[in-house]
Amino acid sequence: MNEALGRPRVVPRVSDLIGYTPLLELCRTETGSRLLLKLEMFNPTGSAKIRMARAMVDAAEERGELSAGGHIIESTSGNTGLGLAVIAAERDYTFTAVVDHHAAVDKLRAMKAMGAELVYVADDGSEDLATAAREEHAVGLARGKANTTFTEQHNNPANGAGYFPVAHELHQALDDGIDVLIAAVGTGGALCGTARELRLLTPDFITIGVEPKGSIAFGGPAHDYYQSGTGTPEGAEIGALVDYDLIDEGVKVGDIEAFATARAVARTGLLIGGSAGGVVHAALARLPLLPPGSTMVALINDGGEKYLDTIFNDDWMNARALLDPAAEREIEETLRKLRRNR
Repeated sequence: MNEALGRPRVVPRVSDLIGYTPLLELCRTETGSRLLLKLEMFNPTGSAKIRMARAMVDAAEERGELSAGGHIIESTSGNTGLGLAVIAAERDYTFTAVVDHHAAVDKLRAMKAMGAELVYVADDGSEDLATAAREEHAVGLARGKANTTFTEQHNNPANGAGYFPVAHELHQALDDGIDVLIAAVGTGGALCGTARELRLLTPDFITIGVEPKGSIAFGGPAHDYYQSGTGTPEGAEIGALVDYDLIDEGVKVGDIEAFATARAVARTGLLIGGSAGGVVHAALARLPLLPPGSTMVALINDGGEKYLDTIFNDDWMNARALLDPAAEREIEETLRKLRRNR
């Protein structure tokens, strides 16, 4: 048995609640292969990205870039910004989030509620993902300013290091090991950071990265997509944390399939985000192909509560030609059959 991980029963800071997130067995095959979900929405802010937000600020402090009264700047589609807003509030820093309107409105509202300054790089009403413009603007805001750091999540090594504890949590929880680790690939920090550390603990497993169709990390063609907080859109550079030596296979999942899966999973009682729906969709396709008794772990980096006005809203989905009831029913039936084997 591995040494148990845990936290004190009473903690003084919100960030002390990061980590030790639960594992849920979503379903299993007749041959005993199971799909486990690492439910990162149980972190503060409902996302895994607060792990790397804290690690990036820690690293900036250690380098001497941040001290009392400092200023944090980041380009974000929402969840990284939420994490940085928490850390900034705790440590009395100013935080500026450079954003666009592709982000879920509730994420933007929550950042502002926690004291973040929001700077938009796109006109109101535009839903285009403006990653490159956001990052260029963030660089300009930080340039030449003392006691200021642009955390630059796509190229910050501390991003990946922030997920090392996920590997230890999985190793501690699963004495029989892991056969497949599957997760979304945006910055690459969550999947590659976890995989890098996990290979030191459990060397023999397959790593699968999932990105939206339209993203370019695993090749083209490039086009717009609605899954937020994941992927690499056309015009943006693939992040330095996307380590192809750590990714055995790259998979693409379209918005319709990802959102249909999230909506089907919701009917089991669990709300997950749209990109997490893409991960579960890819995992369900792979699960029946695994050797008997295999364990597949999917990193579910975002909860669904932030998307009640979008992917769980029929009007929003219909307006963008994303609603596919037949696909939802098919996934529901797949889940129903597999869940009988638990």
